[in-house]
Amino acid sequence: MAKKVNVCLTFDFDAISVWIGNFHATSPSAISRGEFGVVGARRLLEMLRGWKIPSTWFVPGHTADTYPDVVAKIAAEGHEIAHHGYRHERLATPEEEIRDFDMAIAALRRVTGHNPVGYRSPAAGLTPRTLELIVDHGMLYDSSMMGDDFTPYFCRVGDQAPKDSAYIFGRETEVVELPFTWGLDDFIAFEHVWTRNGINPGNASPSRIYEIWAGDFDYLHDRLGEGNYILTMHPQCIGRGHRLLMLERLVEHIRSRKDVEFKTMRQVAEEFRTSHKPRRSAR
Repeated sequence: MAKKVNVCLTFDFDAISVWIGNFHATSPSAISRGEFGVVGARRLLEMLRGWKIPSTWFVPGHTADTYPDVVAKIAAEGHEIAHHGYRHERLATPEEEIRDFDMAIAALRRVTGHNPVGYRSPAAGLTPRTLELIVDHGMLYDSSMMGDDFTPYFCRVGDQAPKDSAYIFGRETEVVELPFTWGLDDFIAFEHVWTRNGINPGNASPSRIYEIWAGDFDYLHDRLGEGNYILTMHPQCIGRGHRLLMLERLVEHIRSRKDVEFKTMRQVAEEFRTSHKPRRSAR
């Protein structure tokens, strides 16, 4: 049976923004963890160059403003730059969310010369208002939801969750959802974080994460035969030496299989939208 498996290596280049945004850090120690993201980004670019693999980088506007030369280099080497908010934070009001969304687009346009066509919400914190912004801006795809694992689908607007009846599914839009999952994300596995709500221990053994990541790929390739395998990584996490060795091992494993192609998220979303149409009415 012929197989068709797309692989997307994606990198959330949060850098400092995740520490001052999500975690409200003021400590130079915490902020320096974000600075290491630049070290990791340069290592990853070298690896991608050697592999001749395209990738997608979700870049907060704050990162583009703070490290414009690094972000410009990522774009210049043929990788997709996508929207990841401005300061990597959850915002309290619709007005704040609109301002943050537009600031991020402006920052990415200043550095790359182009508006992003894809979006991933910081910390998987997509709101109904954010989704409306994605639609209103005519963006191609989102990668924040988990309604499937290997198969794209169209994002909906107008979902309702009444307390006294079944869930109401809204109208499908033309925005393609390229599903995200914490199981294929490196931050919770590797990053040791103390917060007011508890501790994320992180520091997992790369061999254990390899088993999970390779297992999902093998299931897609061997059992399903068709679909999209999307990894979410952060340069400040995956960029440590022992983890890069694990990523290298995984990529070589993937490349050893037939009928596999590495693509940007934009490529996958464009192909899906070419061959599928959204349903306009509520379900």
